[in-house]
Formats: sequence, C-alpha cells, structure tokens
Amino acid sequence: VQLQASGGGLVQAGGSLRLSCAASGRTSSSYNMGWFRQAPGKEREFVAAIRRSGGSTLYADSVKGRFTISRDNSKNTVYLQMNSLKPEDTAVYYCAVGVGTILSMMRLQQGYDYWGQGTLVTVSS
Repeated sequence: VQLQASGGGLVQAGGSLRLSCAASGRTSSSYNMGWFRQAPGKEREFVAAIRRSGGSTLYADSVKGRFTISRDNSKNTVYLQMNSLKPEDTAVYYCAVGVGTILSMMRLQQGYDYWGQGTLVTVSS
C-alpha cells in the first residue's frame, strides 16, 4: 500500500486547510486510516482516525471540535478538514493505514502498518 498525502501549506491563524491522503496498491475499504503529526523537536502524535466503515472516528483532545476526518472508499482517500487553525498546529502531517487495527490501538503509531511521506502545515500567528 502506498500513501500520498497532499494539501499542506501556509495559512494564517484562524484559517482552514484540507489534507488528502490517497491510497494505492493493495487497498481495501476494510482498512482503518489515521492522521498523525510531528512538530519540530517533538515526537509524532496522534491527530485523528477513522474506522474502515467510516462510522467511528477518534480525535486528539487538542483538535476535537476543529478538525474533521472523513473518507471516500470509492476513491481510497481519507481527508482531514482543519478549521480554526492555531500556530501550535504547525507540523508535518502523516497519514497511515492500519490493517485490522483494533479500536484501542488506533491512537498509537504501532496500530498502523503503512505510512505516507507527510505534508507540511505551517500556521502563522
């Protein structure tokens, strides 16, 4: 499975961006998908995840109410709509695919099997 993330860029605080992550190769709508981010000098952290059916979503407390994760299985694509962006949201954002990930693992990097290359989001104050 190959993942291609896009949609990052420079935005002012309070603005919005929409990230996309297209999966190719041995894809399946049965995969769970997630977004993580890594800010300069910090560890990679969980942002959001969506179950294979799209019916269940998880969010980090820091983005809840501002970010929305969704997926289009017909396009093998997951999206991250980011609103009310803050300077502390500045990071490289990575999408990931988990095969058979159980719910309790979806917030952990170990719960994912394939990773995209990352897309940079910079929020200016």
